[in-house]
Amino acid sequence: MTEVKGRIVIQQCKSASLKLPVAEGQNSEMVDIGRGMVVFVCFLDGASEDTVERLVKHITSIRLTEEEESGRRVSICETEGDVLLVPQATLGGKMKGRSMQYHNNVDKVVGEGLYRSLCRGVREAVEGVSGGSVKCGVYGARQVLSTTTNGPYTHIIEV
Repeated sequence: MTEVKGRIVIQQCKSASLKLPVAEGQNSEMVDIGRGMVVFVCFLDGASEDTVERLVKHITSIRLTEEEESGRRVSICETEGDVLLVPQATLGGKMKGRSMQYHNNVDKVVGEGLYRSLCRGVREAVEGVSGGSVKCGVYGARQVLSTTTNGPYTHIIEV
């Protein structure tokens, strides 16, 4: 069995909003998407640009989105769906006793660079092909997420 270096959770949505952290004294900023997917992302020890490339391919090519007219499943690049990428370090946790440990997560500086590459890669693939939009959360920060879903369409992918 190969070692997992990246983990994503994809959740289909009708809409989603992410409240981004801001400096003290500033108004909070919201990023919103319409119909599409929210992708929670975690990089683990050993993750590299190859991990990013594989995740970009999975996010943009997996056939999860249902076309309204035909009901056929298509990739996010085959429709005008949006993508919201949310860094989620807790996906790298392992249970030890009754607590969670995150020793297998990638170093924060490395993780931030990989996350930026992932955002860039997904943005190029989606916005360059389908006309959908890609929004990204802030790496290493707490953020408030609101989603409206049309069913329990949540998938875990590891690379």
